[in-house]
Amino acid sequence: MNTHLTIEHTPNPNALKFVLNTRVIAEGNCTYTSIKESEDNPLAKAIFQVSNAITEVYFFDNFITVSQNGSADWDTIQEKIRTAITDKIGTHDPHLAKNASQNIKKVNDADAALAQINAILDARVRPALQQDGGDLRVLSYENKTLKIFYQGACGSCPSAAMGTLNAIQNLLQSEFDPEIIVEKE
Repeated sequence: MNTHLTIEHTPNPNALKFVLNTRVIAEGNCTYTSIKESEDNPLAKAIFQVSNAITEVYFFDNFITVSQNGSADWDTIQEKIRTAITDKIGTHDPHLAKNASQNIKKVNDADAALAQINAILDARVRPALQQDGGDLRVLSYENKTLKIFYQGACGSCPSAAMGTLNAIQNLLQSEFDPEIIVEKE
């Protein structure tokens, strides 16, 4: 199979979305925030090796979102990233990618409130974030406070810090609990 890769801009000026015609992760999503975290994933490691400015490599479905700290010129590094991806994708195992961010705790959906929150986020929020090269993970829900972690392009996006966060809070206040507070970690 010939690899087809397109590059899409995201709302975050420091993130690009590299879309392939093959899956890059078998299930879920995966965030790498350093070359050390990516040691078990040669594809992610090759992307980090392109530039010291790369701060995050996010895998979801058939795309990889690459974020940088703003010190690199996209015109200079995007072709190097494209080359790293096309060189490694043929031997990449989509089952290899795992959640590398050790500081992120898995949330148990058995809790009815979290299950309801995640259902709302799955239906109304995550598809839009994923289309823009990002996502969010629920970290905890205690005392009417929901803590979330932005992934991919959303992690360093200026609009995610306030605009998107407020939109998520307003949505959950409308559809779940009028007193819920949403905080970004």
